[in-house]
Amino acid sequence: MALRRITTYKIQQMKRRGEPIPMVTAYDYTAARIIDAAGIPMILVGDSMGHVVLGHDSTIPVTVDDIVSASAAVVRGTTNPLIVADMPFLSYQIDAETALRNAARLIQEGGAQAVKLEGGKTVAPIVRRLADAGLAVMGHIGLTPQHVNKLGGYRVQGKTESTANEVLEDAIALQEAGAFAIVLELIPVELAKKITETLDIPTIGIGAGVHCDGQIQVFHDMLGLDPDFRPRHSGKYADLATIIEDALIRYSDDVREGTFPTDAQSFFSDDSHVQSNAANPVELSD
Repeated sequence: MALRRITTYKIQQMKRRGEPIPMVTAYDYTAARIIDAAGIPMILVGDSMGHVVLGHDSTIPVTVDDIVSASAAVVRGTTNPLIVADMPFLSYQIDAETALRNAARLIQEGGAQAVKLEGGKTVAPIVRRLADAGLAVMGHIGLTPQHVNKLGGYRVQGKTESTANEVLEDAIALQEAGAFAIVLELIPVELAKKITETLDIPTIGIGAGVHCDGQIQVFHDMLGLDPDFRPRHSGKYADLATIIEDALIRYSDDVREGTFPTDAQSFFSDDSHVQSNAANPVELSD
């Protein structure tokens, strides 16, 4: 039976054709349906849900159970995109067998078609183990948010010649280990261009400039769902927080003024006796 969803092979073919690859995060069924309808070929069920859904100040508290549940919802809401599930902090760094068990949960229970993990040369053996077991693996280098405590904040990576060479070596190591694509986060445009030209597999940029093979954005950031936070690298495509707040205020006003619900949102009995009693309620004696 032919696969209905976009496959990793098709994503790699997009690079070979020079066709840009849009990718968006999603964490729930409703958002996934909208993204699917928009024709986005790839969705990441990201541990960025730690920020935008769970209210943490980093991605570190996100668990495998969180990603499994969100992935299953996203899969139910889509038919076409390739679904990539993030492997959370310490779900793959302990050893290869732990990584394999956790990745298997994201595929078998969450329904994702691929997993993503952060790191370069140090996690290449894990990528190889997962790939050898038949899993599709996406890499993630540059700024790796799960290492925020070690990095001392969310900073651009690879700005010097030596650190740029390290990031390039990480990219090559991941490709050689069997990754089908790599996210490049918060690295200089020139470095992202060099990596993209060096690799045979697609690069997906976020804060890495226009020369990547594709781009990924966090759903909540690009749609302006948090009025107090918008990263510099985020495109501004809507200001939904203002629209939603206005709708809720109008709803609240209607309830307080007794103008909602109207007959159009109400239901009435066909029983004339019930209607009559409703119109002329019986007074109860003490």
